[in-house]
Amino acid sequence: MTTPLIGIDIGGTGIKGGVVDLASGALLGKPLCVATPRPATTGPVAEAVALIADKLSASSELAANSPIGVTFPGIIKQGIVLSAANMDKSWLNQNISALLTNRLGRAVEVVNDADAAGLAETHYGAGAGVSGSVLMITLGTGIGSAFVVDGQLVPNSELGHLEIDGFKAEARASAVARERHGLSWDKYSSLLQRYFLHLEHLLSPELFIVGGGISQRARDYLPKLQLRTPIVPALLLNDAGIVGAAFNVNQQKGRTGVSDHHL
Repeated sequence: MTTPLIGIDIGGTGIKGGVVDLASGALLGKPLCVATPRPATTGPVAEAVALIADKLSASSELAANSPIGVTFPGIIKQGIVLSAANMDKSWLNQNISALLTNRLGRAVEVVNDADAAGLAETHYGAGAGVSGSVLMITLGTGIGSAFVVDGQLVPNSELGHLEIDGFKAEARASAVARERHGLSWDKYSSLLQRYFLHLEHLLSPELFIVGGGISQRARDYLPKLQLRTPIVPALLLNDAGIVGAAFNVNQQKGRTGVSDHHL
């Protein structure tokens, strides 16, 4: 039986966390949320994460000093922050995993936020049970991506930065770009068609999953897309980052074969 773990999702506007039942991917109780500090520098953000972790640690479902999974909106490589578009630039080149491990006094594993959502969807959501490669695309302020092959994450894919017709894809096809340019659903769908056809040509996934807040309007655009690859909306919505963060730290723990106390 897998012991539940804490997942914490750091976002540009809010930081939320919950205790995750890793057997089902469900949250045990309501998530906790605080506003992301402004400016979103390392110290205040770490304190906000610690506040949520401390409150969630009171849950009787958790093992003492169990590791914590955290997401961050940027490229993370071996614990180092390599981009921070919606966070303060003080995060760049910081070892966020070490910083949070030191502040919380327990092992912390950090993963890119879109990657966490992709892990959650492929193991508990719209991609559960699908073999081969699954590509999740999140349409929001920009375009995030997560590429998962036979359950294993290929990290930091950043496919929103692909250039199409001379522009970064997210400059034209993100949810915010649709609003900014006042695009009809038909016009927006044509841009998404171009983008997903390009992804299909490059990667030939078994399944596309579309996440982000706009996935709740999937009926307005997904039926208009003509692809070989099935494309479906995400299921876990706002919980995906929390669930994926907890799943990732549990996966890393299993891979290294160390105890919760010494991850």
